[in-house]
Amino acid sequence: MDTSPDHGRGKTEPPTIVARGTALFLDVDGTLAPIEPVPGAVRPTRRRTRLLRELGDRLGGRIAAISGRPIGEIDRILGGAVGAVAGLHGLERRSAAAGVFTVAPHPALSCVLARFRALADERDGLLVEAKGAAVAVHYRRRPDLAEEVTVLARALCASSGLDYRPGAMVSELRTPGPHKGDAVRAFMAEPPFADARPIFVGDDLTDEDGFTAARALGGFGVLVGPDRPSAATYRIADVEAVLAWLATAPEDAAQPRAATHV
Repeated sequence: MDTSPDHGRGKTEPPTIVARGTALFLDVDGTLAPIEPVPGAVRPTRRRTRLLRELGDRLGGRIAAISGRPIGEIDRILGGAVGAVAGLHGLERRSAAAGVFTVAPHPALSCVLARFRALADERDGLLVEAKGAAVAVHYRRRPDLAEEVTVLARALCASSGLDYRPGAMVSELRTPGPHKGDAVRAFMAEPPFADARPIFVGDDLTDEDGFTAARALGGFGVLVGPDRPSAATYRIADVEAVLAWLATAPEDAAQPRAATHV
């Protein structure tokens, strides 16, 4: 994580999006949608779906969603408004041309899932989420169990060879493979993103890879939520402020939108 002085605390709001030559990469939970006590409680909204469709038109199709959720869940929440999507922090990716790339689940995940479910049976309020190539334990309803969940997750990581990804009130073990920064780089190597300036918007620790990749490719990151040391250059207060900022992007009349495939 880049926490040099110019990318530490004290970040300002980002400038208005310049549609021509900009590529936008958006996290979902905590960025486009409020974080709910359980993942399934996040619903699509007409306002957000319409905004994302309009934004895709303005940017000539250079918009992608990159989330820890599976692609199917991202499509559900965003109403199918975004064609280019990376799920499971990059282990799944659907290009703008609708090609789908996935990483096969690690064989140790079945054992990890059983261990996490056993813990959830003993501790009320934990939610275990099986996501194919990853398993997550959400403790938003039981923040007092954060240390216990983290200790177990780290121990399972050490014994299984899986990747450990801590997040906001969640611990996740995932199949080793691409992360959000890798997803940004993969999209940027393809049309319509190639040669554009990337902006990555996210709120969680897992978004730091995306911030770093965007900066390395000549763009910048935007942190959503409370200020903290981060590789992001700018900061936006909350989901509502993100949606308002996205709505300011002007039309890019020079380039038609790429076809959306869902």
